[in-house]
Amino acid sequence: MTQPFSYGGRPMAPAPGAPTPELRVARFRGHARRLTWSALVLILVSGASGYLYANLPAPFEDWMLLTAAAVVVFLLVLLPFLSWWSHVYTITTRRVMERSGILVARRRELSHVRGYTVQIRRGPLQRVWGTGTLTLSNGVDAPLRLSDIPSVGLVHEALVDQVEVNQILAHRDAQPPLPPVPPLPGAR
Repeated sequence: MTQPFSYGGRPMAPAPGAPTPELRVARFRGHARRLTWSALVLILVSGASGYLYANLPAPFEDWMLLTAAAVVVFLLVLLPFLSWWSHVYTITTRRVMERSGILVARRRELSHVRGYTVQIRRGPLQRVWGTGTLTLSNGVDAPLRLSDIPSVGLVHEALVDQVEVNQILAHRDAQPPLPPVPPLPGAR
């Protein structure tokens, strides 16, 4: 079953005073191009380990080669991947959330109702890759930076739209309710 839509393709606004569910609009991570060096290290370590396995000089053994390869892969491949994987941005109908951290989770939120400014910064390489950095600032808290966001223009539009809709709904809900309509004369 689909929800009815109003003119312009926007969903119908909830009734005044009715609770609105928090829905996820988008969930994304920073661009994965920062993992390029990790991928190259993994390829080089795999190739070197395959070539040198069973071909090492006398004082070295194969377990030493495998241990060194595992340490390099752990430090230069797995840790950067986990760092990238654990940094998630989520946009809902009520707020923007940033969650990061591998062992200790760190979370920041910014509510749409309070309103904030959205600035886009795109360097030359970010323009090539179609990414950008968004800075959200409400003037009170520290700015929230969303770094290397893919499809930055689309995310910018979604954020501006969510702020607008939330402020309209908050203003509407702050208005006093309309008085009841008196019955028509002669109507029972």
